[in-house]
Amino acid sequence: MKTLVDFREAYHTALPDLMFRAAAVHRQHHDPADIQRCVLLSIKTGGCPEDCSYCAQSARFKTGVEATPLMSLEAVRAQAIRAKELGATRFCMGTAWREVKDGPQFEQVLDMVRSVRELGMEACVTLGMLTVEQAKRLAHAGLTAYNHNLDTSRDYYPKIVSTRTYDDRLRTLQSVQDAGIAVCCGGIIGMGESVDDRLRLLVELANLDPPPESVPINCLVSIEGTPLQDVEPVDSIELVRLIATARIAFPRARVRLSAGRDRMSLELQVLCFMAGANSIFFGDKLLTAPNPAADADAALFRAMGLPAPCVSVS
Repeated sequence: MKTLVDFREAYHTALPDLMFRAAAVHRQHHDPADIQRCVLLSIKTGGCPEDCSYCAQSARFKTGVEATPLMSLEAVRAQAIRAKELGATRFCMGTAWREVKDGPQFEQVLDMVRSVRELGMEACVTLGMLTVEQAKRLAHAGLTAYNHNLDTSRDYYPKIVSTRTYDDRLRTLQSVQDAGIAVCCGGIIGMGESVDDRLRLLVELANLDPPPESVPINCLVSIEGTPLQDVEPVDSIELVRLIATARIAFPRARVRLSAGRDRMSLELQVLCFMAGANSIFFGDKLLTAPNPAADADAALFRAMGLPAPCVSVS
């Protein structure tokens, strides 16, 4: 599947057939009981100069999110240790930066990556735009994956962001790939885009060489004070269809059910896993967005007949 026609054909298949096909692809390449648990920590929050219409961390919007400095290495390591104790196998760190700046803060992030890897966990960061040389330094530090989402289709993108171009994002992805780091790249649905916009995003991802090792599917968490605060939630069946289509398109990737899970019913989440999702983030927040409580995730895993994760996150 490489073209919009291919993706439309899959997406609009009768839902039972689409689910069956996605489940077959999933079982061919993955253990269906293997749902990776990840933790995403905001290591530098707020004050971002960009104007991403969905983002609570933009300095341009009054969202109540206060800018904070980069966390200390010791504090991040403590969070990573706790995440590992609770069953996380990947620890993700995010900064509200437009781009990576060489200097003491970048050196500190490199130390954080090394520290997470020393714990035997996968390490992922999202730091904004970066150069090939910076990507190489991250690779040398042991970084597993770099998250840099395209957000939406090329056509719809200008309605969401004006301070960074689509090609800027693609250049960062190329720098990451050139450095030998795996790419974690997906988008956000429910921002007013069409179904074709969502499928065009998947087309962009499918034509990366190599394709992403993981594809996060985020549902917009509407934040008061942002331009998208009043957008209607995404339709549940459209989400399931997109998850299934992504599974078929990226058979070996982790399809990550990401932001917005706190607003999904247990039944909808189960449908998403049946459609091929095989990763979640746990903890009370995804950067600044709310996330399901630990006991809710434990109930979710029990409902699917899988070993429940630990419930204590204090």
